[in-house]
Amino acid sequence: MHWNNRGKKSVVWRCVSRLENTGLFCDARTVLESTIEQVLVTAINQTLCDKDSFLTTLRDNISTVINRESDKALADIDKRLEELQTELLKLATSNADYEKVGDEIHRLRDQKQKLQVDNINGAELKKRMADMSTFLKKQSTALAEYDEQLIRRLIEKIRVYEDKFTVEFKSGLTVDVNE
Repeated sequence: MHWNNRGKKSVVWRCVSRLENTGLFCDARTVLESTIEQVLVTAINQTLCDKDSFLTTLRDNISTVINRESDKALADIDKRLEELQTELLKLATSNADYEKVGDEIHRLRDQKQKLQVDNINGAELKKRMADMSTFLKKQSTALAEYDEQLIRRLIEKIRVYEDKFTVEFKSGLTVDVNE
């Protein structure tokens, strides 16, 4: 909000519950926008100084998501294919109609092939992560000034405490900045 304090105009951040009746209570202090901008620059610079930790966390988060989803889906498909093949053998030996089971087996094989292609795309994502890691490791200069676009891409949220700020990156990494 824009604030006019003793004739001096400034932009400050306050809890919405202090401005509107939300039914919630917030006792967080009012913070100048310039202070928040400086805290964000500091948090990013602290993270860039500790590039290895940041990159490891980011890489682990992405790998976990990619691998967990695709491995479970492939395992489920393999299990179901095994069940259907057993059922197909039973139906074929009893001269029953097995066309429906055969169609499902073909559908699941196609789905499995698509997942395997997606895994290759995951490998491409991992390659891009490696490229990004290399790029960030080569960057020696710290962020000199606030950059709105960079902040919006990197930062999830900021928590304001009495004596510090906690900056949470979209990667899941959190950084405390003391005031």
